[in-house]
Amino acid sequence: MVTYGHTVRYDGQDLDEHESGGAFRAESRWDDRSLTVVVGGEVDLSTADTLYTAGLAGLADGADRLVLDLREVDFFDSAAIRTVIRLADQYPDAFSVLPSAHVRRVLDFCGLGDEPWLNPAT
Repeated sequence: MVTYGHTVRYDGQDLDEHESGGAFRAESRWDDRSLTVVVGGEVDLSTADTLYTAGLAGLADGADRLVLDLREVDFFDSAAIRTVIRLADQYPDAFSVLPSAHVRRVLDFCGLGDEPWLNPAT
């Protein structure tokens, strides 16, 4: 999956397309049966469903593990938080988040800083 602007492509198919050319971008990387979705820019109400769809696409394709690499995310709102929680529910015991400093502060503020899926090293 590769994103240009707000269009997410997965195996040559558009998953979602937004009119605005915002900064959201995502790319999937497979390692055996583990999917890492590297995300950058803004994850908000207009992009959170796209991120969720990308995570679910991995599950449909047989991923045993999902890693959300959010180290390049500079905006993260309540819709983004909800998306992370929903994906954690879809990948019980097989989900992890690598947060940027900003994402880490938001998750800590919301009381999610001690979740087992949150990588504490960032």
